Formats: sequence, C-alpha cells, structure tokens
Amino acid sequence: MKEIVKKLFCLQLQYDGIPEDIFHFLPEAEKALLVETKGRFFLSDEARRKIKVVLTGGVFDIIHIGHVVTLTEAKKHGDVLIVAIARDSHIRKKNREPIHPLEYRRIMVEALKPVDLAIGGFPDPHTMIRYVKPDVIVYGYDQKETIKPAGVQVIKLVKSIDDKKFKTGRIIEELGL
Repeated sequence: MKEIVKKLFCLQLQYDGIPEDIFHFLPEAEKALLVETKGRFFLSDEARRKIKVVLTGGVFDIIHIGHVVTLTEAKKHGDVLIVAIARDSHIRKKNREPIHPLEYRRIMVEALKPVDLAIGGFPDPHTMIRYVKPDVIVYGYDQKETIKPAGVQVIKLVKSIDDKKFKTGRIIEELGL
C-alpha cells in the first residue's frame, strides 16, 4: 500500500494534481485513495498520512559523491525523498553562471537511486513548502537552515566526507570553469 501511495504522491507533485487523462487509467484501488479538487486528483488526507515525505534541495550543478551521500542520508528520514533543484536565477545570485540548465540538473538528480522525485525550485521557498507539504526537511551539512516551518521536523546532516575535495566550487575551480 505504501508503494502505491508514494507513486500517487509523486504523480500529484509532477502534475500539480493528477490530471483526468492519467486518473482515468489508474486501477480502482488507486482511484479510491484520491479526491478531486478543481478537475485534478490529490491524495486524500488519510492516504497522505501513510507516507513520510522528506524534502531537501540544492544546486546539483556538478554531481559528486557529497551529493550522493547527502541524498542517501536524507532518504533515511522518510518514505519519499523529494529534491528541489535550485533555479538558474538562484545560482546567479551567488555570482556564478550555472554550468547546466535546471532541467538537465533535475533529470540527473532524479536518476539517483535515493531520489523519488526531483522538481524545479520555486522563486520563494515558502511556496515550495506549501506545494510539497513535507513531514521532514533535511539540510546538508554545508547548508544553512533557512526555513523551519511549524509541524515539520528539520534535520541538519552532520559532515561525513572531506568537503575540501568534494565541493562543487572546488571542482569548478580545479577544472578552470
């Protein structure tokens, strides 16, 4: 049952509610877990409570072992790992150009084993929280705990790798990019 709820939750996030053309092809047992709102289908509150959703995020411009370790650790805190990928404009605010566009980075992160769904970041992190409705937010060891919503468990990972070698900035510098 949990696997079905996880699948439906990810579909719901991918499409901002499951559209009718997908809903139509779902088995009756899965349809029974959903409620309709404005022509889209969402997990009922009862079904949503069956899974623990973890949200984490980052830039992921050059994927390295530090990202894999962080995502693997984040997944341990719930059933579904949703990863928010920083927008290109966010990277530019940090005074650098993205090496890869958002959609490329999203696809690469979603291909990693611990990740259930990677989504493009929102301009406002509070909107992301309202959209995903996580039970847990996991911050990497080198991230600032910027948002701590009421009722959401916040976990700050402890450093577990040599960050002098496995940091995107360092890799970019070594490559001369």
